[in-house]
Parts: sequence; C-alpha cells; structure tokens
Amino acid sequence: MNAILRAENLHKRFGAVTPANDISVSIEHGSAVGLIGGNGAGKTTFINMVTGYLKPDTGTIRYADRDITRLSPRRITDLGVCRSFQIPQLFEGLTVRENLLVAESVSAERLRKRGTGPAAGDVAEGVGDRLDALGLVPYSEHRASALPEGLRKLLDVAMAIAMKPTILLLDEPTSGVSRDEKFDIMEMVMNVARANGVTTIFVEHDMDIVERYAQRILAFCEGRIIADGVPVTVLADADVRRLIIGDRPAHAAH
Repeated sequence: MNAILRAENLHKRFGAVTPANDISVSIEHGSAVGLIGGNGAGKTTFINMVTGYLKPDTGTIRYADRDITRLSPRRITDLGVCRSFQIPQLFEGLTVRENLLVAESVSAERLRKRGTGPAAGDVAEGVGDRLDALGLVPYSEHRASALPEGLRKLLDVAMAIAMKPTILLLDEPTSGVSRDEKFDIMEMVMNVARANGVTTIFVEHDMDIVERYAQRILAFCEGRIIADGVPVTVLADADVRRLIIGDRPAHAAH
C-alpha cells in the first residue's frame, strides 16, 4: 500500500503549550486510523494542521506527494482532504436534504472545473444515495436545527463524504451520542468510507469504538506520538494504559 498522507517533523506552539512536538507519521491509502489521547494531547491540533485550519510552525505535510502545508482549508478540501467537526457545522435553517444538496452541489462544481462534473440530475441522485446509505431518509425533510445530537453528527459526516474525499478526518464522531446509537452511526460511516476507498482518520475517546473500527492507532500525549500500531498492541502498551486510558486490562480488539 502507498502512503497517501505524510507529516514530517511538525511543530506547533501556543505560548507555553506545545500540542505538536516533532510529529512524523505516514498514513497508508485506504486505511482506518484512530487517534487517541487525553484532552490537549494534540489530536485535534494534528487534524487542524492537516486540513489547513492551523499552520505548523515548522515541518511539512504532504498529500499524494504534494506539499499542502501552507494551503488554505478550502484548497485542501478541493484536493480531496475533507473533515467533520466535534461541533457539527450545519446550515441550521435548512433541511437534511437541503444541507446535503449544498454539499453535493459544491462538490459537483469543483469536479466540473476539472471537466469531470456530474449532470444536475446526478447531483440529486447523489443526495438520495447519501441519505439512504447513512440511514437519513426518515429525517430528510427535518430542519438541521431540530435534529438530536447523533443525527447532527451523522449529517455533518454525510456532508463531508458528499465532497468526494480521498481522506476523511473525523473529530470525535460519537461524542455526545448515546451508547445505543454510537455503534450504528460509526458502522454506517465506516461502511460508506470502505465502499468508496476513503482513507479515514478519526479522533475518539471511546476505546470500544477505537478497538472495533481502527486498523491502526496513533496514541498522542503532550504533543508527541507515544505509540503507533494495531489496536491490540497499542492498547496493551504500558505508557498508553498509564497515561491515556488508565490501567485497564488489555484485551483483543472486537
């Protein structure tokens, strides 16, 4: 497998706080990577740097062998690196269908500029496919402002997927979501990502979610990656158990 994303020697400092301290990591195309760590460990800072919302003080970020370190968030999105947010970014006054139509239309316009854009009818069909794949059909005419938190998260992710990403970054996709809903939501999201060959990087505090859906885990602590590997190995690591998840008994991934 080939690396789709490379971060090399990333540093970021805010006053006395250093949320990125010599971060170097390579992400393989088509993989599912979970980022774990306590609050302030540097997980969201890493996602923000990859997506252009923060610029590293030093270091480089390469996507498909192209340097994207200093590009704007919009330009990075145009290239195929898309994200959802810890707090969903929705058009509150629009319905679920209308929110997705906006995202699909923006994506279609971007593709048209490359000479590969879909026809108008295909945009509407894409919205229908997205609603169906993510279980949003029953809520399609509900305003975003009226949705419960789990569905708001799902709609935010659906809009990111509508942008036809190569890499999808999810910032705490199940936070604020009930235990009964979180696995259903993550299952739908990961199924869509896998079906479309999308590389997925997600920040998550719920170790059950991480064990089940990550092929690889990056464990962050004080701006550094202290462990990197398959879930069963990283979650059994002594430093990870002590510093991040507590001294819980190590056990194999689900």
